[in-house]
Amino acid sequence: MNGLSFRWLSALVVVGLLAVPAFSQDPETEPPAKPENAENAPEVIEPEEVEPTEAPTPAEAEELEEISAVGLNGADTAWMLVASALVLMMTAPGLALFYGGLVRKKNILSVMMQCVFLMGLMSVVWALWGFSFAFGDDALGGFIGNTKYLYLNGVMPSWSGSQSHVPMLEDGTIPMSLFMVFQGMFFIITPALICGAFAERMKFSTMCVFLVLWGTLIYCPLAHWVWGGGWLGGDSQFAALDFAGGLVVHLSSGVSALLVAILIGKRLGHGQEPMPPHNLTYTCIGTALLWVGWFGFNAGSELAVDATAVNAFVTTHLAAAMGVLGWAGMEWITRGKPSILGACSGAVAGLVCITPACAFVTPLAALLFGLAGSVVCFFACTTLKSKFGYDDSLDAFGVHGVGGAVGAILTGVFATQAVTGSPSAVGLVDGNAAQLGNQVISVLAGGAFALVGTLILLKVLDIVMGLRVSQEDEVKGLDLSQHGEEGYIFL
Repeated sequence: MNGLSFRWLSALVVVGLLAVPAFSQDPETEPPAKPENAENAPEVIEPEEVEPTEAPTPAEAEELEEISAVGLNGADTAWMLVASALVLMMTAPGLALFYGGLVRKKNILSVMMQCVFLMGLMSVVWALWGFSFAFGDDALGGFIGNTKYLYLNGVMPSWSGSQSHVPMLEDGTIPMSLFMVFQGMFFIITPALICGAFAERMKFSTMCVFLVLWGTLIYCPLAHWVWGGGWLGGDSQFAALDFAGGLVVHLSSGVSALLVAILIGKRLGHGQEPMPPHNLTYTCIGTALLWVGWFGFNAGSELAVDATAVNAFVTTHLAAAMGVLGWAGMEWITRGKPSILGACSGAVAGLVCITPACAFVTPLAALLFGLAGSVVCFFACTTLKSKFGYDDSLDAFGVHGVGGAVGAILTGVFATQAVTGSPSAVGLVDGNAAQLGNQVISVLAGGAFALVGTLILLKVLDIVMGLRVSQEDEVKGLDLSQHGEEGYIFL
């Protein structure tokens, strides 16, 4: 990273650290609005006051800590710890291997570095201000959350007098800090998905600044709209059903990826020379890790161990399974041979498509999601991309953007009371045509917001820092030019 770029990134972090709670509406800590993707919503629950006395003994302190965690359920907490780790695994090694195998060998380390570095960078951003902007109270007319949870205020345990106060979820069974870290894993992988569109040609320094700004100004508002009590969530007029991120994660990253691919331009030699994946073994392993990690992604979004989490787990698996068959089947029909790349792409397409619906539809409906997602994404990654000629290197738009939109719309068709147990969270099959309309509105609004926001960010950064590496650096490969390392050294 050159001196100018490093100063830009450092300045951005310092601004975050010194941020003034300009959006704060109430100096006192209050619970966030109920997220759409869970039964439980964050709220601080504190134990009854205890008269100040002399310093407690270790045994008394332990008892006080247990009292402060009223409602904590060991099974739910254990599951959410595992689910959080599974979602983190999706970024690295899952996405790192999946994307890494698809690029040329001179760029393998650059892709892995992007994933690993974002695990660190986005985690810090989320803890300092991202969580608050996503799940704080409405600010700017509900456009984004306020600064109530800035620097994890109201999230971390605290000691007052002779008591330990552990913030908990409203009517919930897990600590607030666990909810925060679970949602933080989504904040890590979503911008990492965009990297597939500009693989092999974007400056690493620009990528860092771009994705910090993208996460803050695009992901956080979208998360607030759907899960933080905004205009697309809860009981609002246009409430969308998005259990685990079809709109917030996949559609937003996919459409942003398309715009990045168009603005940054094609890879040198694209269309004139072959650019096959250098190691499909990596891609296959990465797919398997993504598939397993997705159980934490979807089933974990229930925030509890119950029947809804089980349904999300089952539908997730069946959609992925049908996605493998659907994409490989299309290759068999159109090309005469199914490929491992096609099978892996189909699995991911099925997983993307079921994400918004996994807790709202039956397992049999999930098969339809997997089939529809894989077939539509197949055409998006082949026919559509070929017709318009954009270089979406690793098909971030074709799989995540298109798959997220298809899944969101189908949720408005197949969501059923038999699964949700609620007469309001149902779709067309249960006679609620209005929900299908809300799903379409959410896709159009979320997609448009991501496109416009990404366009502004890229234009500004292109002027200030430049988006693309030099031709010499691109020919040399990003491993050497950006990181001074080689992925493969054969003596």
